[in-house]
Order: sequence, then C-alpha cells, then structure tokens
Amino acid sequence: MQPSQFDLSGKAAIVTGGNGGIGLGMARGLAEAGADIAIVGRNEAKSNAAVADLKQFGVRAIAVTADVTDEAAVIAMAERVRREFGRIDILVNNAGINIRKAPHALSLDEWDNVIKTNLTSAFLCSRAVYPAMKDAGGGKIINIGSMLSIFGASFAPAYAASKGGIVQFTRSCAVAWAADNIQVNAVLPGWIDTDLTRRAREQIAGLHDKVLARTPAARWGASTDFAGIAVFLSSPASDFLTGTAIPVDGGFSVMG
Repeated sequence: MQPSQFDLSGKAAIVTGGNGGIGLGMARGLAEAGADIAIVGRNEAKSNAAVADLKQFGVRAIAVTADVTDEAAVIAMAERVRREFGRIDILVNNAGINIRKAPHALSLDEWDNVIKTNLTSAFLCSRAVYPAMKDAGGGKIINIGSMLSIFGASFAPAYAASKGGIVQFTRSCAVAWAADNIQVNAVLPGWIDTDLTRRAREQIAGLHDKVLARTPAARWGASTDFAGIAVFLSSPASDFLTGTAIPVDGGFSVMG
C-alpha cells in the first residue's frame, strides 16, 4: 500500500469535542497526515490551546466555539468551516458526556442532555456537512461510539443508549450516502485514560483493576492510540469500508 493512500493534504476536517482526550488524539493524527483542522467545542480557551498544538504540524487550524446540540449553531459552524477552508472532507463526531446513575435515579433532563450531546449532535453535524461533502465528490464521517455500544452498564443507561444509537445511525448514513461516495464508520473506544474515565475511576470502586484484568493489552488506552484509526478512516485507504463499528480497545471486547 502506498503512503499516498494515507495522505490527507488539502483536506479539511471537523472534530467535535476535539480539544482534549480521544478527539485531540484523532485531530493530531489527521493534522500530521496533512489535513486542516477545525476544533469544535464549548470551552474556547481549551480549543485555542488545541489549535496552537495542531499548528505545529504545518496545517491550518481554527477553533469554533459552538454548542453541537443546537441546530442553528451547528449550521453556522459548518458554514464557517466551509468558508474558511473552502471545503469539508472529514467529520469526526466525538462530542460526548456521561451521567453515571442507575436508570431509576436518572431524571428526564439528565437523560435528554446525554442523548442530545452524544447522539443528536452526530445527526446535526452529519446533516450539516453533507452538502459540502456531496459537492466535493465524497467524504468521510467517523462517529465515536463506545464499549457500551456493545455491553450494558448499570451505571450508564443514557450513555449506553446513545452509543448504541451511534452504531445504528452510522449504518443508516453509510447506506444513505454511499451513492455520494461518503463513507461513514464508527470507532468504539475501550477503556481510555481521559478526563471522563478518570472521574469514572473515582466514582466506581475497583474499576481500574477490573479493566486491566480483562484487557489483553494489560493497559488503559491513550489518546495517541486513535491517531492511526482516524487517518485510516479518513483516507483513500478506507474507500471501500463503510457502515462498520471498529473496537479500539486493546482486546477488551473479545474477552469472555
């Protein structure tokens, strides 16, 4: 396989929630492969710091402060990125939150907040970039699921529902947009060392040791572990791959 199959020079990518954790790990991979990057998030200072980090790769990078659960804000975000970069080729739907409560303890507002942030935002952003990708003759969308797209968890009913929905949404978009040469795939992170999971380890007794015991790689994942899969799913190397859900989990999901 030629290195040019992984070259993203001249491409423009949007990464929601890209100012930290898995999103920033993916953004760094895309930037190193030559893509211009728009970091979309609500924390302006954190996004500006991420942009400064990405510019070291010699690409253009911008921070867009937007609430990806707001339809008008998402439309404006996509219009700005297309105006500044001239195109949109890649979308990573990574924005996400979790509220750790049992189903009977979860309020409707908490449920709605998680579903809107994790699932509805992916719909809004995907729909918003579709015209630009169609006009460009194709595109790549990467939706971030979870191990809870596969497994249940007593402490994360809304999160699990949203991440299960991400996989089905991915499949629907893959089928709908295949004729437009837009490939849509999901990545299912395992237990990754991020701010979100650090809080989980504080709240759930024994979680750290349980994860290590079940993970064949015998470690927690790092944000850097997502650079390669981001480049692959954004590049010509994956042009015949669509509608998939790929675990990046150190083998966690294949253990009995």
